Amino acid sequence: APIPTYVLGANDQDTVRYFPDASGCELAENITYLGRRGIFSGTSGLQIAYLSGTESQDEPVPAYSFSSKDVTELKASLLSTPKFKGVDILLTSPWPRDVGNFGNSPGEIDTKKCGSALVSNLAASVKPRYHFAALEKAYYERLPYRNHIVLQETPQHVSRFIALADYLYAFSIIPMSLMDPAELVKQPQDVTENPYQKLRKEAHKAKTLMCAEVLLYFVCAICFPFLFSESLEWSCQFFFDLNKNQGKKRPSNGKEKGNSQPKQAKKPPQPTGPCWFCLASPEVEKHLVVSVGTHCYLALAKGGLLPDHVLILPIGHYQSVVDLSSEVVEEVTKYKSVLKEFFRSNKWFVFSRYENVVHALQVIPVPLDLCTSEDIKESFIVQAQEQQIELLEIPEHSDIKQVAQPGTPYFYVELDTGEKLFHRIRKSFPLQFGR
Repeated sequence: APIPTYVLGANDQDTVRYFPDASGCELAENITYLGRRGIFSGTSGLQIAYLSGTESQDEPVPAYSFSSKDVTELKASLLSTPKFKGVDILLTSPWPRDVGNFGNSPGEIDTKKCGSALVSNLAASVKPRYHFAALEKAYYERLPYRNHIVLQETPQHVSRFIALADYLYAFSIIPMSLMDPAELVKQPQDVTENPYQKLRKEAHKAKTLMCAEVLLYFVCAICFPFLFSESLEWSCQFFFDLNKNQGKKRPSNGKEKGNSQPKQAKKPPQPTGPCWFCLASPEVEKHLVVSVGTHCYLALAKGGLLPDHVLILPIGHYQSVVDLSSEVVEEVTKYKSVLKEFFRSNKWFVFSRYENVVHALQVIPVPLDLCTSEDIKESFIVQAQEQQIELLEIPEHSDIKQVAQPGTPYFYVELDTGEKLFHRIRKSFPLQFGR
């Protein structure tokens, strides 16, 4: 493609084969598949949220669909951002259900029957300035709608929904982060009420009920702690026995007389949704597996940059390298050592890790006649500077656990020379930066 082009994924079983990696990959030069769901941040500050495929209630979710879990996790990643106002652009395959409410006519399309209620829920929450969809193959440019209730809420920017047909739509946009706040919230003359008012009211009601439940929970936990001992898993909690020895504390270690129930072992980490890389998952591409160890396995990348692009993956689900147990770390180190030896004759390699995308280490060999390890290091540093990403060099013999706490998003690179680069992710991070 002559310019960088970004596409959504499959909408039916027949087109799944054209999208080899559900988490996103480069399909051809300058053509990038964004993935099933996520956030894409441009160097200019433009923020794009996207959701590929059609809505599905099936389990497991088909490769060409998204579920309520996908929508919930996408909303959570955006709404957890401090002072979140909305996204610049939302891209979805299906129309949002009820988008025609209070607006101009969409022609022959019945918006109360077609489209996805999950997409409506997403749009109501993330408040896109522009929302594009194309699955109905009909052109419809809805009148802009408000994201606030007049005289009850602080004025916010308006949203515009545009359904695309079989032709181009060109427009110019300044990222929300660069706009003057007063200019951003200006209301055009043809603005309408929010078509998802019912969803917003239900969300507000649910939030109110949740707050009440949380308050009740903590009141009960304070007044009656013995009711909550297992669910809270307090490691140093003491309990008062109300039947005898009043006023004396006893530790909750399960060793008291008459208490033969041992404390339950902590459950291993579980994925928040379908994981394409857990070896036991039905979504895993088992024909790509190269080697299976005790705690880890080696597999070819579905959207590999080069033929020998491989992944080191724990057999169990871990969110990041920081969360790995000592046994898993030991086996990962062995795999890295073997791969370094395998690539030594004619290639260098570098592997990177971006937390919260997949629980994998990407091992990417680069031909010696293309570049050296120093060239790779310089490429990462230059790209980071251009995108205003602080990429720090950490000591060669340091452990990633020394610089990143569990749950901390990060980007990490290790060269075959032992040199290591690290970035602590504090806000949106380019999905394809490592690639």
